[in-house]
Amino acid sequence: MKKPIPIPGSRRLRAPGFAALLGALSCAGPCAVVYAGPAQDGIQMARDLAARSPDVHWPAEFTPDVADLFAHNDIDVAASCEDVFAQLADAARWPSWYANAEDVRVQGGRAGKLGPGSRFDWRTFGLPVRSRVHEYVEDERIGWFGDAPDLRAYHTWLLTPRDGGCLVQSEEVVRGPGALRLRDADPAGMHKGHDVWNAALKAAVERRP
Repeated sequence: MKKPIPIPGSRRLRAPGFAALLGALSCAGPCAVVYAGPAQDGIQMARDLAARSPDVHWPAEFTPDVADLFAHNDIDVAASCEDVFAQLADAARWPSWYANAEDVRVQGGRAGKLGPGSRFDWRTFGLPVRSRVHEYVEDERIGWFGDAPDLRAYHTWLLTPRDGGCLVQSEEVVRGPGALRLRDADPAGMHKGHDVWNAALKAAVERRP
């Protein structure tokens, strides 16, 4: 596995929690993040709930108010939201720049790219996940359901032009016994994993030609 390379100005992440997965995450090129942070993990979900965006569209059964596990992450990317969306929608290529995505298989004839109603299977956080795109607004929003053993999730991305670049907001609601187990094992684990995803996304988009 490639040795993680810190991003200038980023947090250093060394995850102590579930599957020790996050501490091993790296991504192609100069984009890995390593967590060294301490005892604030237990209040991370409360902080994320306080920071959630009022502009996110949630399916009725997956609002943050009913979440067993929730994460809000955001990052500014020095690129257009069109470029960010294109990177996110090209799901088959996630493993080339985000080490927590494996075996991504998009159904249908879209050459690995997501579209309205797309279905895809993949592995993340060590779990097999079956996903379906629920919201798709090109260059602005994309959200998908994810079913894994003992849990159901909804992960959404909101892209907003800001200061000549793009503000990327990622939020995820997870419900079920599996979500409770993940939360008990590492309350901030999903937040840290999404920090890694955001940092990898930023690096991948900003080095696009």
